[in-house]
Amino acid sequence: MAEKDTTNVDGADKKEQKMSQESRHVVIYGYTKDELRNIMRHFEAQLPEFVKISIDSDNLVTRISLTGVNSGVELLRFKINKYHQTLQDMFEEEVVTTENKTVAQVLGELLQERELTISCAESCTGGNIAHNITRNPGSSAYFLGSVVSYSNDVKANVLGVSRADLGRYGAVSREVVTEMANGVARLMQTDCAVATSGIAGPDGGTKFKPVGTVWMAAKYGNQTVSELKYFPGDRDTVIESATNHVMVMLIKLLKNNYTEQEDIADD
Repeated sequence: MAEKDTTNVDGADKKEQKMSQESRHVVIYGYTKDELRNIMRHFEAQLPEFVKISIDSDNLVTRISLTGVNSGVELLRFKINKYHQTLQDMFEEEVVTTENKTVAQVLGELLQERELTISCAESCTGGNIAHNITRNPGSSAYFLGSVVSYSNDVKANVLGVSRADLGRYGAVSREVVTEMANGVARLMQTDCAVATSGIAGPDGGTKFKPVGTVWMAAKYGNQTVSELKYFPGDRDTVIESATNHVMVMLIKLLKNNYTEQEDIADD
């Protein structure tokens, strides 16, 4: 019986064994898909054929992944590290993590590493922040609880928000959301807190506070910061966007790179 020729198979196997794969990730916050498309066009054009890029953007959180496959291990690592660093430099202010993780995972790891605790006071997000935080295994080490304060009575009676401020500024205001964050931290005795109050829609908006208007506050230690954002989209989009935004606010506070929002007229 003739001996089977396996030369080509062995050669293919050897070639396959020499191929190496490397992956890098950057998670950024704050860009719409259209904005990213314009920013990334030039970067993508520079990539060699052996480095592929994927961009997954949802509710202003974008995960950029670089995957390279090449026979030269050292060349591959050098190239992919170079492009990874370029991405970090491009989005220096917007980088949440350089690992393949969610915003809630990043926040949880920061809290756990520093042995800090967190609580939430949620109105328009209806418990979604607490849901995202507690999806992570081990979150009981840092998450103590949440108050879904939909009504003004709960804001006042449970969180200690001033009824005078509720009457003067309205529930969707800097004053109220700041008091919500401070109140829940005091109630739960936590080091950190986040709070949201807004109009998720589809109804409830006004000329001065349209659907998508959300005030958010983040507290760490003695510092409490607040921001006003207008999130376009349907109810679910507003809720998810507000959830991501306020967690990023706290992440920046914890990393000591938070920049105060410029004063916004909130009539």
